[in-house]
Amino acid sequence: MTKTDLINAVAAKAEITKKDADKAVAAVIASIEEALVKGEKVQIVGFGTFEVRDRKAKEAINPATKQKIKVPAKKAPVFKAGKALKDAVDTKSKKKKK
Repeated sequence: MTKTDLINAVAAKAEITKKDADKAVAAVIASIEEALVKGEKVQIVGFGTFEVRDRKAKEAINPATKQKIKVPAKKAPVFKAGKALKDAVDTKSKKKKK
C-alpha cells in the first residue's frame, strides 16, 4: 500500500474528501516524526509503538571490496507492533491459508 492508497482508504472509511484525508494522514505522520525527533515514544494502543533506539558503532565488511569499514553509531526509528495488531495479522493470514 502506498501513501496514495492509504489516503484513498482513509477518505473512504471516514467518508471525507481525499484532500481532507491527505491533510489528516500528513498530520499524523508529521506528529509521529516530530515526537521521535524529540526522543519521545509514540504509543498507539492496539496498534503499536514507535520509538528511537541507539545503534552502537560497529565494524563491517564492504561486500564489493572486502575491506573492513567502520559504521558510526546512530539513532534509528523502530516500530514494535502491538498485540492486537499481531493477532489481527495472524488471524487473517491463517484464514487465507485455508
